[in-house]
Amino acid sequence: MVSSVAFVFRYVAFALVATAGNLGTQRLVLRWGDEAFVYYLALLAGTLVGLVLKYCLDKRWIFGDVTSGIAEHGRKFSLYTLMGVATTAIFWGTETLFWLAWNAEAAREIGALIGLSVGYLVKYHLDRRYVFVRGQSAMDGAAC
Repeated sequence: MVSSVAFVFRYVAFALVATAGNLGTQRLVLRWGDEAFVYYLALLAGTLVGLVLKYCLDKRWIFGDVTSGIAEHGRKFSLYTLMGVATTAIFWGTETLFWLAWNAEAAREIGALIGLSVGYLVKYHLDRRYVFVRGQSAMDGAAC
């Protein structure tokens, strides 16, 4: 069984890895220009990178899910993505609000960090309830 502190540390660490992937991808895309289209493309690309990273880490190390096969991965990734729609709206909305309010890169990234933090908290509970329901979470004693 994983202790509460270790579990929270692991979840936060994975959220930080996914956040770094997300924001790093955004920075790369934003180098292409400062038009609105580039901004929205950066949001989309960063979100995709963060989503895939977080799914791979959460599936095995948070929820202890060792199922395999393309059909099973496809079903779970689809549900995982669907659960992320509302939380992505929280993230994008907060990031965009900070960008529009202060029109500065630092403000945009602070908004992104706040939005991602709230979003990840909500997403954990949705994933636990709707996506990884067959297995237990690592917190509940699943083998890691």
